[in-house]
Amino acid sequence: MRVIAGTAKGVRLGPVPRGVRPVSDRAREGVFSSLGTGVPGARVLDLYAGTGAMAIEALSRGAEHATLVERDRAAVGAIRDNLARTRLGEAAEIVPSDVLAFVIRDDKSLEKFDLIFVDPPYAMNHDELDRLVAAIGSAGPSGPAWRVILTRPKRSSTPVIPLHWLAARRLSYGDTLVFIFREV
Repeated sequence: MRVIAGTAKGVRLGPVPRGVRPVSDRAREGVFSSLGTGVPGARVLDLYAGTGAMAIEALSRGAEHATLVERDRAAVGAIRDNLARTRLGEAAEIVPSDVLAFVIRDDKSLEKFDLIFVDPPYAMNHDELDRLVAAIGSAGPSGPAWRVILTRPKRSSTPVIPLHWLAARRLSYGDTLVFIFREV
């Protein structure tokens, strides 16, 4: 895995910890192509951050700040390593936490984020995913330019999305589906 564009373009990211399934370079390239001018200056939230590749790509392309939420200890170590490799650590905050607990926490508002990357494990059950998407929908984001980017396996069903979300794009890469949601 490598950073595709921006200030850290070409930097190889470290080894992927066991049990982590990062978004492929090709899928990341497609996502960021679709987001285009929505990335520079954005405040990013990366849920189920894994290696941190999505947030790191956003920071490399000019995002202002990224908060990376990941509970797996080995993955948190990989994120720290990758932020050091890319020299983007000063613009990032790592939160070692369960994602749903982070999203529903009273003192954490999602309203301040412009881009929310949600890359849950493919094995996550449908009800749990629906609860997570509903929690994200009720906790924020707001403003005219927000986007929620959700990755799922091709053979899964689409989660129930909040009424004020519109599926702006549906991208397909290998065994991965990427949904980009925005406000209706």
